[in-house]
Amino acid sequence: MPGLVISHVSKAFDKEFAMRDLSLNVELGELTCLLGPSGCGKSTLLRLVSGLEPLDEGSVLFDGIDQRSLQPHTRGFGLMFQDLALFPHMDVFGNIAFGLRMQRLDRFAIQTRVEELLALVDLKGYGKRKIHDLSGGERQRVALARSLAPAPKLLMLDEPLSSLDRVLRESLQAQIRTILKQVGVTAIYVTHDREEALAIADTIVVMDRGAIVQVGTPEALYAAPANALVARSMGIRNILHGEIAAGVGALRVTCALGTLAATGAAPATIDARVQVLIGERSVWVGRDASGFPLDAVTLEGVVLTREFRGGESELRIAIGVGDLVCLVPSQRADIAIGEHVSVAIPRDAVRLLPPAASV
Repeated sequence: MPGLVISHVSKAFDKEFAMRDLSLNVELGELTCLLGPSGCGKSTLLRLVSGLEPLDEGSVLFDGIDQRSLQPHTRGFGLMFQDLALFPHMDVFGNIAFGLRMQRLDRFAIQTRVEELLALVDLKGYGKRKIHDLSGGERQRVALARSLAPAPKLLMLDEPLSSLDRVLRESLQAQIRTILKQVGVTAIYVTHDREEALAIADTIVVMDRGAIVQVGTPEALYAAPANALVARSMGIRNILHGEIAAGVGALRVTCALGTLAATGAAPATIDARVQVLIGERSVWVGRDASGFPLDAVTLEGVVLTREFRGGESELRIAIGVGDLVCLVPSQRADIAIGEHVSVAIPRDAVRLLPPAASV
């Protein structure tokens, strides 16, 4: 049975629905990321689950117990805020121990638990440090330790890394996942950053305008996005409008680039509108077509931009009346901006969204 069961939850502010008829299950020990743009309802959902906002409709159960009649502080949930909310007048030990003192644990139990958590977040020996003496990453880890100290049944984290620079954020993502998995806590992690969600989540919940668009593992959402919003959320940038083309045998689709071979089942009718997804790393680029796969569709284009990205180079190529983003190994990307190139697009690089999902 899922640990957390959110059923048909609705919430309105000033008669405007922020969330309508939302349902979601989170398994015990699972790390679930809510992913979506600002204002889509991610933080509102956390506040409803925690009890900081009352439900208008629906229910929230944890371990089979209805939470609606429980006050926030009696639910046994933890919430790590975006601004961390550390106490500046307390040292690291005092911040982590705060929730334990609220539980009226004895001094020895508090000392033992805080030392365990300092070791867990790699801050052993930092107990007497003042908060203002810590780096941004150290403060994040103190806030995580404080959230974990009372051993919450459910931990909710509301964009905890948003204030950090990208390098530090990326280094902490793996640490947070490792720590949460080591503790075994059920967690909901809110972010609008795709890379963060992919690095941390067991399950990603893509949200838009107070509703859930799709739920699945990072791999499943990337392989089969429900619509263009999910595709973009998974980092797929080549999304084009298309129509199923007439032909015998293989599935073909016409889009701004030209007519391409595609994978998947064809819609029932020719000219059905679809959206075309093309993998950035699945295309071949060269000054001519030599060495290209024989079964790929080869098109001609002009390089618009080129950006070095370490082991890869990103090329944006004008083809037909559209353009295509390609990621190719940097050692093969000695092609200048403005140069004419050949581009091969294999069938397995082209996926179609379900007709019902296209716009």
